[in-house]
Amino acid sequence: MEPERILVIDDEDLIRETVAMALTDEGYQVFVADSGQQALEMMFPALGTASLRIDLAIIDLMLPGVNGLDICRMMRHHDLDMPILILSARGSEMDRVVGLEVGADDYLPKPFGMRELIARCRALLRRYQWATSAAENPVLTFKDIILYQDEFRVTIGGREVALSPKEFRILELFMGNPNRVWSREDLIQEVWGADFMGDRKTVDVHIRWLREKIEPDPGNCST
Repeated sequence: MEPERILVIDDEDLIRETVAMALTDEGYQVFVADSGQQALEMMFPALGTASLRIDLAIIDLMLPGVNGLDICRMMRHHDLDMPILILSARGSEMDRVVGLEVGADDYLPKPFGMRELIARCRALLRRYQWATSAAENPVLTFKDIILYQDEFRVTIGGREVALSPKEFRILELFMGNPNRVWSREDLIQEVWGADFMGDRKTVDVHIRWLREKIEPDPGNCST
């Protein structure tokens, strides 16, 4: 399988090259740009010599010339729907809100740990893959359970079951990835988000509620 492509846009040489090296070591194909203008020329053929297909963009906000917010706006304006992770030394709540409102999917303040950055990249790429798959196949089935992704609806044996948004998302993850074992941390990343600060046992509670709604014998762990 072709490795996923990540574009790292940062004018600080040390950060740009360190991030690129870490992601390359994780098996990703990495491209770099040291300015907003260079990044746009790589992504838009009308501005440069070629169009670069990417699966994830990592963008520093404080870029010379064309800044990170402008890049986000242009990408979304031209319907580039790959996930965007913003890096910035400006970590106030308002800065994060503005970044997310112009189209970014996640926001990581500087300084940051490389392991956290890699984990966030993985989570963003997984969500994008899931969303793409969901758009192509909006109905998931398992035995007599049918989950209609675009209608936010679940039926069991033809009977509709009311689920909360988080219960629906958990079931969707389980049905969409039948052979995967999910840890609490995985589920928190996918359902609650990377910024969740609550009790990890909330995952157990939601799974118990879900089992009570969809299983004939929820107390039997083998079902």
